[in-house]
Amino acid sequence: MMNKVNAPLESLRCLQPLTEADAVTHMIEWLRGRGKILIMCHDNPDPDSIASAVALRHLILIKTGQDAVLAYGGVIGRSENRKMVELLEISLVPICELNLDQFAVVCMVDTQPEAGNNSLPAGQPVHLVIDHHPPKKEFTDIFWVDVREGYGASATILYEYLNDQEVSINTKLATSLFYAIKSETQDLGREWSKADREAYLKLLPLSNNQILYDIIHPQVSGDYFSTFHTAIENAQVYGEMLVFNLRKVGNPDLVAELADFLLRQQGVEYVLGMGWFNGTQILSMRSLNQEVKLGLLIQKMVAGIGTAGGHGMIAGGQVRSVSEDDQSQQELEQLLTERMFQILDLKQSVGEPLI
Repeated sequence: MMNKVNAPLESLRCLQPLTEADAVTHMIEWLRGRGKILIMCHDNPDPDSIASAVALRHLILIKTGQDAVLAYGGVIGRSENRKMVELLEISLVPICELNLDQFAVVCMVDTQPEAGNNSLPAGQPVHLVIDHHPPKKEFTDIFWVDVREGYGASATILYEYLNDQEVSINTKLATSLFYAIKSETQDLGREWSKADREAYLKLLPLSNNQILYDIIHPQVSGDYFSTFHTAIENAQVYGEMLVFNLRKVGNPDLVAELADFLLRQQGVEYVLGMGWFNGTQILSMRSLNQEVKLGLLIQKMVAGIGTAGGHGMIAGGQVRSVSEDDQSQQELEQLLTERMFQILDLKQSVGEPLI
C-alpha cells in the first residue's frame, strides 16, 4: 500500500504518522473549497472504475458539499456495464465534451497518470490517485496517492474510506460497490484479499438483489453472439497457450470477456485476446497460473509498440495506430505470440484450431 500526503502542494508532513482515517480526513480537508473537481475513470470503464468514481464523488459531496464530474474515455461497451450505469442512475461524461481548464482538482480512480489506459492528456495536473494496479513510477508531484497492489478491487479502497469517515452507504451505492468487487474478483475467486472479502460480505445485504440480477443478465444483440463465433472460429491453440483475434469490434470490452470465456478450454493455461477498435488494438491476457505476473509479462510483450499493465492473473494493453487490414492484424498477432513464447520460456509449437 502506498498511502501518502505529498508536499509541497500542502505540507502536512508534520502531522505524520497518520492513521488511515486521519489521512483520509486530511485529504478531504485539502479538497474543501478548492473549486470544481473532476474524477477520471480509465478508458472503456469497467464496474470497478465506475463504482470507485461514484464512491469518491459521494464521499466528497457528503463531507465537503462539493459535487464532482465523473469522466471517461472510449465507450461504455459491455452490456452489463451499460445496464449498471442505467439502473443505478450513474452520470458519466465523455472527456471529449469537457474543458479541462475549468477543473481545479483532478482525481484518477482505478488508473494512473501515464498508464496508457486513460484519456487524460499528457501533462494535465493530477492531484489524487486511488488504484489497485502496480504503479509504474513514483508520483512525487501528486498530493494524494493510494495504490494498493494487494487489493482485488479499487472499490474496496473507497468502501474503506466511506467506513472510516462514517459516511452512510445508500442502496444504489452499495449495489455498485458490491458489483464492482464481485466482477473484479469473480466472486472472490480471483486475486482477492481479506479486505475485498470483508467489503463484499458487508455490502451484499445492503445491495438491491433485483438490480444486481438485471445487471448480470442483460439482453444482448445478435452481434454479441456473432463475436463469440468469431473468437471460437479463429482461435489458435499452441499447447497451453490460446490466442484469438476478433479483428474489428464495436465494443472493446468484448476482448476481455472472450479472454475469460476461452480460458475455460481444457489444457489451456494462458490466453491472449486481441481486437481492433477505433484505431487501437485492444489486448487482454488471462492465466490460471497464480504465480505468473501477467502485468509485467504483457509490458514486455508490447515494449516499443504499446502500453500495458495488470495484475498476476489478468492484464490488458493497447497498441495504437494499428491498421485493421488483414496483413497488419496477422503480423501483430504473430509478433505478440512469438514474444509470449519467449517471455514465458515455452517451447514454440504450431497453432491448432480450437474447433
